[in-house]
Amino acid sequence: MNYESILITTENNIATITINRPTKLNALNAATISDLHKAIKTLGKNNEIRVIILTGSGEKAFVAGADIAEFANFSIEEGMQLAAEGQAKLFDYIENLKTPVIAAINGFALGGGLELAMACHFRVASDNAKMGLPEVSLGLIPGYGGTQRLPQLVGKGRAMEMIMTAGMITAEDAYRAGLVNHVVPQAELLEFCKGIAQRIMKNSPYAIGKAIKSVNANFKEGKNGYETEIKAFGKCFGTEDFKEGTTAFLEKRKAAFKGK
Repeated sequence: MNYESILITTENNIATITINRPTKLNALNAATISDLHKAIKTLGKNNEIRVIILTGSGEKAFVAGADIAEFANFSIEEGMQLAAEGQAKLFDYIENLKTPVIAAINGFALGGGLELAMACHFRVASDNAKMGLPEVSLGLIPGYGGTQRLPQLVGKGRAMEMIMTAGMITAEDAYRAGLVNHVVPQAELLEFCKGIAQRIMKNSPYAIGKAIKSVNANFKEGKNGYETEIKAFGKCFGTEDFKEGTTAFLEKRKAAFKGK
């Protein structure tokens, strides 16, 4: 499949998606959101792909926000539709994907860019990265889940301050706040993420998918995370992965799990 604004490479069951709009600092526009949705949907269905890494092209930006020129003249209804469609097509879609998605934040992650990183299952930042939600400086608020996911990750008070000041924080500040899991030199970012991916791939793909669903349930209105966990735990017992994992443990060997 050909894409207008992203590049995809695959190696050792890991897919790396690179948002490739360097002249726009990889800003999100409708075409990029559509490309990302199609790519992630395709990779998510591919049993050979066990982990997805999402990053930006160049050394300056992961995604430096949304493409403001696209919506500068939108009406109230068009603005609501923009947020609703974007959340459903990409941000919520990534969050609920059974395949782990790691955000490799290689520079500026602002506005929609930070919201995209927060939709991933966890984040690793290069030491030059800067993050923020500057929407209120444009007379807007974050519309791709930023007001919901940022408090979940860093706490209500810290999220309120970041959103209301529209300021940026450094990678180290993001690490201390719990927004990113690791900070590494930019030259080592992708290899570091691939190292984590390799550790993930030693484990059961089915169980990982159920773990993602169970963790997410705790943050969804009307969902009981404990009930989701109980059901998912039970379903694991009916899988080949469970048989292989327990047999390998009892035989004191490494488990050889199959694809998704």
